[in-house]
Parts: sequence; C-alpha cells; structure tokens
Amino acid sequence: MRPANQALIVIDIQNDFCPGGALAVAGGDEIIPMVNALMEEFQIVVLTQDWHPEDHSSFAASHPGAAPFSLIEMPYGPQVLWPVHCVQGSGGAAFHPALRTDPAHLVIRKGFRPQIDSYSAFYENDRVTPTGLDGWLKNIGVTAVTVVGLATDYCVAYSALDAVSHGFTTTVIEAACRAIDLNGSLAEARAQMRDAGVRLV
Repeated sequence: MRPANQALIVIDIQNDFCPGGALAVAGGDEIIPMVNALMEEFQIVVLTQDWHPEDHSSFAASHPGAAPFSLIEMPYGPQVLWPVHCVQGSGGAAFHPALRTDPAHLVIRKGFRPQIDSYSAFYENDRVTPTGLDGWLKNIGVTAVTVVGLATDYCVAYSALDAVSHGFTTTVIEAACRAIDLNGSLAEARAQMRDAGVRLV
C-alpha cells in the first residue's frame, strides 16, 4: 500500500470512451484490469466523469453545419467539436461496468456547464473555473498524484499538467491510458507533460 499522501486519479473510464461508445478511444477498455489493480495500491482514489447536458456547446451537433472534430473559437479559446457523448444520466456517461467504483473516495463530474468544455480534473477549459479537486486533495494531505485513464492526449494530459502546476508530484502510467491521437495530439501532449515535469512511466 502506498503512503496516504499519494492519490490515484482515474480519468473518464466511461462507456462512451470505450469501444462501441460515441467517442470511442481504441483499446479504451483494455486498461481496466490494470486500473482496478492500481486502486488496491492507493489509500486515496478519485474518479472523474464527463457529464454533459445534451445541448453542450462542445458538441458538433450544437453548431449547425459543423463537422465533428473540427475546431471553433470559443470565448476561452480554440475548441474541438466532438460527437455527442457522455450526456448526463445516459448509458454512455456511465462508468464502464468492468471498472471498480467502490474504492473511489470522490467522483468529480466535469463538463456540466453548457458553455464550457472540461478536460482537466482540476479546471474547466476556461482555465479559471475550478472543480474543487485541488483543495480537496490538499486538505487531506495529498502531495503526489498518479493519473491514468482516457484519453492520454486530452483529459489525462490536461489533468496531469494542472496537477504539476498546483505543486503535486505527478506521474502518468502510460500503459494504463489510451489516446485519441487526433492530428499528432499524443506526441504533443507527451512533450508538454515531460517539459512540465510530469513523470511518464
């Protein structure tokens, strides 16, 4: 068992991000046995859950004529337009049935504000609106986090970069992640994480 100052953050292992889902990450379900095993090692476990209203502004369907995976400019910067996914209360938004949820001490739901997307476990995409995770972890004495889940190049990377910026010693276990890799986004995310001081193992 790892010391109590270390937390495991499990990002978005939900049906819509796994094979057969609306925004499936190739091999997304392959990481679940490893993630379940990792939960046994940590005294603090946090799960995140993408939780969008059905008319969320990050959905291509909310912008007539826009193609999925195209880019638009939002008040907070560039935004990829995604297929409709992880709609609140839907089967697609549910955690994958093979994922253990009983060890979780906290579930952070993100992306529920209609006008702001949210990749990071710590912030909405405006980079200003916090989820509250930073304060919760620090209040219970956590100083180091390990991040796993989906997808490496989006929600995992954003979460890891924010964790480092808040002073947490941060590790990403790449074997327990899978990537979307949209136009080279994986190589870019790995470089950003390395440069920021995230340990990739």
